[in-house]
Amino acid sequence: MPDIDLTLLRSFAAVARTGSISAACQQVGRTQSALSMQMRRLEDMIGQPLLHRSGSGVRLTTAGERMLIHAETLLARHDEILSDMRGEGLAGSVSFGCPEDYSIAFLPQILKGFCARNPNVELRMICAPTSDLRPLLHRRQVEMALVSLPDAQGPGAIRSEHLVWVGNEESPAILRNPVLPLALSASSTVDHRAACDAMENMGRRYRIAFASNSLAGLIAIARSGHAISVLTRLAVPPDLHILSDGLPPLPEIGITLEFADPQPSRAARVLGEHIRSVLPDVKADGT
Repeated sequence: MPDIDLTLLRSFAAVARTGSISAACQQVGRTQSALSMQMRRLEDMIGQPLLHRSGSGVRLTTAGERMLIHAETLLARHDEILSDMRGEGLAGSVSFGCPEDYSIAFLPQILKGFCARNPNVELRMICAPTSDLRPLLHRRQVEMALVSLPDAQGPGAIRSEHLVWVGNEESPAILRNPVLPLALSASSTVDHRAACDAMENMGRRYRIAFASNSLAGLIAIARSGHAISVLTRLAVPPDLHILSDGLPPLPEIGITLEFADPQPSRAARVLGEHIRSVLPDVKADGT
């Protein structure tokens, strides 16, 4: 039985993470034709297809999903052994997901300390809402992610955050509209559901004037004065105002850390420990 070349596994992991041969080329430094040949060679070695190929990209077959688990385990162990024998300390790479508002509020402080102590660890960041991050975790396209919980005291919560209404003035004129226009993230997100539930419980009429998973887009609409939005308190920029008059209270949500694998790589474990120790104390100014 032939040995599996670790280079093939690294290329396969890059294709699985990006969902695209062309995008993975940039990560592994190979041409598209060379990378496609590597994938066919690996499939021939395994004896079954690992990728579904289409015009929009690639996705893993059932065998491919199993292979990705084995590939990431082998690659992580290889990197740990090599760095230990070279006396280089912690090394390897970690793919980390985080909602955009958390990345603005928390990541500078989190990464500042971790990267200073672990310069040989490569971090690959993906910003997306919790509703998108969980499928990525399931498919092992990210190794770990900060995600939101609807309950501030939910299982595994590391800290809680207040959801707040925001507008461009202290008392925006649109608050007097009979039907209040809202700018919210996608309907599958925690903050969208919390806002709609709060309005309905109060009996306040509203409409979704703008829906986007882009934090910049929500902030832009709030700044325009055409709608009010919902953000976590720490993500509110200084030129916007937190609103309360005539609006229903919004809940606190929880933040937790989830891993794709119950036995994550050493680099992922160390990053997770760092996040758990730092995140509860991060303040609004990022300190």
